[in-house]
Amino acid sequence: MSPTSMRARSWRGRIADWWAPTWQWVLLAAGAAVAVYILLDERARNAPMLAFAVAALVIAAAVTSSTPMAIALMAMPGLLIIQRVGIGGTDLSVSDVSLAAAFGAAVLLGQRPYSSSLRWMLWLNFVYQFTSFITVIVNPYTANTVEWFHAWLLISGALIVGWAVGCAGYARLAFGLMLATACIIAVITIAHAIPQYATGDFGAIYLEWPFAMHKNFVGTTLAIVAVIAYINPDWVGWSRRLSGSAFLLLATAILMSQSRQAIIGLIAAVLVGVIRRQVTGRSRSVVFLLVIPAAWIVIGMVIEQIESQNEFNSVYQRLTWFRDVYHLWQESPFFGHGLRYWYQLPGEFQPPQAELEIVASTGLLGLFGFGVMWLGMLIVLWRIDPRFGTLAFAVALSRIVQAQFDLFWVAAAVSIPFVIVGISLGAMERERLSASKAESDARGAPDGEPGSPVRATRPEATATVAATAARRPPGR
Repeated sequence: MSPTSMRARSWRGRIADWWAPTWQWVLLAAGAAVAVYILLDERARNAPMLAFAVAALVIAAAVTSSTPMAIALMAMPGLLIIQRVGIGGTDLSVSDVSLAAAFGAAVLLGQRPYSSSLRWMLWLNFVYQFTSFITVIVNPYTANTVEWFHAWLLISGALIVGWAVGCAGYARLAFGLMLATACIIAVITIAHAIPQYATGDFGAIYLEWPFAMHKNFVGTTLAIVAVIAYINPDWVGWSRRLSGSAFLLLATAILMSQSRQAIIGLIAAVLVGVIRRQVTGRSRSVVFLLVIPAAWIVIGMVIEQIESQNEFNSVYQRLTWFRDVYHLWQESPFFGHGLRYWYQLPGEFQPPQAELEIVASTGLLGLFGFGVMWLGMLIVLWRIDPRFGTLAFAVALSRIVQAQFDLFWVAAAVSIPFVIVGISLGAMERERLSASKAESDARGAPDGEPGSPVRATRPEATATVAATAARRPPGR
């Protein structure tokens, strides 16, 4: 039998082994999706997407008994979907629903106690939540209160979800699901760009299928996931060929989106990888290959818009908005106008910059808490083990850099980086616990002769056992 035939038979065997226990869940999901679509078609917004989400939740709930983090894992692709679903007047995105479902599973089934690093992150978010709560009291309207809880879920909730997944040993699978979803969006972006470019239109790409996605959402979301592929920590276990190919695909789609904030945020993450090249293995040549051309593209686009003297382009429009937000903030400088105030004040809009949004919404008090939160989080992530902290720091820095040029409270754009941070912290804690257990077992195991304990003066043996245990797949 030829090697090709043997490989084909091997793959057929693997597919058969996978399909044998899976077909029941696929059938169950299809039935749930059809039932939800038929029952809610006339009363739900975007019933097909809602049916798909409910079907995924049904499968995840069914397998939770054997895989406690099934709901959280199933939510990973959903975090990148901003399509709106709703029943009875609600207006939630798939990303919000996925995060809420994953948070419930993480709280009930996730590992405790939390590590000191995660507790610091949660307390720092509490500082901002406390300072922004004043504006909820001063400006009593429904959207203000709802958004206060929503903002907490996007940061602390996402951290807890990531922690639970990482601690359970599913970091690689969770990142793989995120990366696969992002690559699908990237392929759709490129496929949409080719015919547009063929007509001579080299403008930004706005996706309409499978659902509408703004160029800045596509760019910033793909940029955050691209950071995972670029840093590619050793504990994830991806090959350089896989991570490199995925990064190039995502980077191509980001450039086609022409999202300047996404490009700048990705540049910041690349610089972190170069600075910590002893961990990431990235050389300084990456700066010349990626950072300089990307920076040249961004600067060129900005100069072109300034020279056009078109008062309606994004540069001049932002300058106008900055001035308008400043005048609005002066009306309530200390406590702001409330979260989501632009839905309450006719003619107002969401400021296109993080600190302006915070100061207009929560005043100087909230801006102080926001600054403490972000500065403290970056310090915490920079000081932990670089094997885990490099990725966590890079995605957090990339997001806050993006937010200097774009909206801050956007569901997926905020929750995804904090889920990644939580997964990194959870994986670090899992490795620490595995190493501690291996060391404890090694001290009590026989060494050469029966009944002879391992001597504490052999750290190299302990380190070897600990490293082996840390690489052991979950469940073994």
